[in-house]
Amino acid sequence: MRNFLKLAHKSERMKEGDFVNIEFTGKIKDSDEVFDTTSEEMAKLAGVYNEKTNYGTVPIIVGANQVIPGLEEAIKEMNVSDKKKVDIQPEKAFGIRNPELVKLLPMSVFKDNRLEPSPGRTVNFNGLQGRILTVDGGRVKVDFNHPLAGRTIEYEVEIKNEIKENDQKVKSVVRYFTGIKYEDANVTTNGNETTISMQKLDFPKQVKQGIADTIMKWVDGISKVNFVDVFEKGN
Repeated sequence: MRNFLKLAHKSERMKEGDFVNIEFTGKIKDSDEVFDTTSEEMAKLAGVYNEKTNYGTVPIIVGANQVIPGLEEAIKEMNVSDKKKVDIQPEKAFGIRNPELVKLLPMSVFKDNRLEPSPGRTVNFNGLQGRILTVDGGRVKVDFNHPLAGRTIEYEVEIKNEIKENDQKVKSVVRYFTGIKYEDANVTTNGNETTISMQKLDFPKQVKQGIADTIMKWVDGISKVNFVDVFEKGN
C-alpha cells in the first residue's frame, strides 16, 4: 500500500491554473553563461547580481504564459518538490534570430529623441527594445531581436510549493508583476472582492490593470479588485 501511495503521488502533475513558487537558474547552453536566476548567491557568483532585485522563489500560474514555452512544458511534467534540468531550443525559448529586425536608422532619429547613440546601448522606440551594434557616420545599426534569440537555453528549475489559499494567490500575482516581497502587500478578501493595500502603491495604471485582470481570470470567485494606498506617520 505504501508503494502504491508513492506511485499515485508521482502521477500528480501540474495542471493549468495551478499557482506555484519556483526557483530557477537560466544559462546559455553553449557558453554556460548565467543570464537569470532566483538565487542571490548564484547571481553574485555569475556577475549578474542586481541590488534592486528581491531574490528567492518566484510565483507563476501554470498555463498563464508567465515563463517561456519550453520551461512551461517542463513544469507541467513536474510535481511539487521536483527538480529538473531542461534544454530549450530557440523556438520554445526566446525565438529565432530575424535578420529583418536588424535596422539601419538615421542619426536624426536619435537626435529627435535626445539620445546619444553608442555601441552596446539599449534603446526603446515605440515599445520595441533594441541594442545598438554600430555607429557609422550618419547611420546607426540597431538589433531589435531579443538578446537571447537564436540561443539554446538550459534551465535548472525546482517547484518549491503550491499556493492554494486565495489571499496568497493574490499576493503571488502582485509579486509576479512588481517583484515586491510577499510581506509588503496586505490582502483582504470579502466574497467576490479583494483589496490590496501597501505603502507607496505608485505602480503605473497598466501594471495595476495587469494585476487585476490576472487575479480575476485565475483566482476563483474574484470579480473585483481594489488598490489602497497606505500612509503612515514618518513615511
